[in-house]
Amino acid sequence: MPPSTLTALSPLDGRYSARLDPLRAFFSEYALIRFRTLIEIEWLKALAMHPDIREVGPFSGDTMDQLDRLVEQFCEADAAQIKAIEMRTNHDVKALEYWLREKLSDNAEIVAAAEFIHFGCTSEDINNLSHGLMLKGALSQVLLPAIDAITETLTRLAHTLADLPMLARTHGQTATPTTVGKELANVVARLNRQHRLLATITLTGKFNGAVGNYNAHLSAYPDLDWPAFCRSFVEARGLEFNPYTTQIEPHDAIAELMHAFSRLNTILIDLNRDVWGYISLGYFRQKPMAGEVGSSTMPHKVNPIDFENSEGNLGLANALLGHLAEKLPISRWQRDLTDSTVLRNMGVALGHGLLGYDACLKGLGKLEASPEVLRDDLDHAWEVLAEPIQTVMRKAGLANAYDRLKELTRGKAIDQALLHDFIRSLPLPDSDKTRLLALTPATYTGLAAALARAIRKE
Repeated sequence: MPPSTLTALSPLDGRYSARLDPLRAFFSEYALIRFRTLIEIEWLKALAMHPDIREVGPFSGDTMDQLDRLVEQFCEADAAQIKAIEMRTNHDVKALEYWLREKLSDNAEIVAAAEFIHFGCTSEDINNLSHGLMLKGALSQVLLPAIDAITETLTRLAHTLADLPMLARTHGQTATPTTVGKELANVVARLNRQHRLLATITLTGKFNGAVGNYNAHLSAYPDLDWPAFCRSFVEARGLEFNPYTTQIEPHDAIAELMHAFSRLNTILIDLNRDVWGYISLGYFRQKPMAGEVGSSTMPHKVNPIDFENSEGNLGLANALLGHLAEKLPISRWQRDLTDSTVLRNMGVALGHGLLGYDACLKGLGKLEASPEVLRDDLDHAWEVLAEPIQTVMRKAGLANAYDRLKELTRGKAIDQALLHDFIRSLPLPDSDKTRLLALTPATYTGLAAALARAIRKE
């Protein structure tokens, strides 16, 4: 069967293909080859500009422009040519080296310096910087903006619904009231923390040869300060230089990043499940979309499918992110290739995450609070005022306050009249009695509204 969105094995390249287009620029095989090309070209330019490497360069302005254009105009057809060479070499990075020689064979300066293409490099020098740039680009241009959109939406909802009281349900049972906005503000605060932690993770890079000791470099130029030169090259790419490695950069920073995404995804899974439950209780309505069908047999249904889709994809993402984080920092002795095939799945893991973010945001955009349902729920939960009554009794020094309220309320149908009769019977100061008698489940929300209004996306 010819490949298409209908015959693709992965739904990322099939059913959800269009929604993941932004990630293809960073995690497709084409993208990997393009970033490799960038690193190879930049390394050749750096060698040509070094004053102590006289055998290459300095290149003319025209040659430097030609090298830059090769990167800027790199296209899918170029990647296909490199793949064709790989069929012969059975080595992807070596295929790129041969392609560069062919592509630049019309430039006398490059031909004279052709042996300095991939000079002193092991494939992992090229690959690890490519992977670092792929992750940096996807993070700043696709993933963080998608997460930010959720946080901004939740913040706006938290402010709009800050004063709308809601019965809390600890252990699934009626509990001390809160507000809808405050519950959403809790999620914003958690996402803010993970965003801050994500911002502290710096991706690392190495460029130190076959086993990390600059062996080949020194054999050719023993007096050159290779660690300093390679550090400047890595840092110029916006990555943190890692001076101590085997043949591979150990991927610890990538593992940190995957764990950070996993924690953030878990927060959103928690949100999805809570909102799903609130929709089930009727606390939220979902705006019906024109032409959309909720059930093949029950015409009335408007299912919370966006939150279910988000939960499912974020769960898949976390399973893959967990494997990436656990596997990538492990390499037998100075190098084995088990990381190579696993690294090719970074886009799969982060792609499921992006689908989860997209679905969650779509679901949040359909939500409408149901004040009448929330109010009715609170009106039938007067037992939640047992907490403030026994707390004020404790303040007044009345004995066995908790047990007396437990005996009065636990497992019983409680209404306003019963509680008010109990309050009036207590030997409390008039000010305390007045305050307790004025309370309703809907007004017993503490600082929830103020906390919700104070939340901000960081």
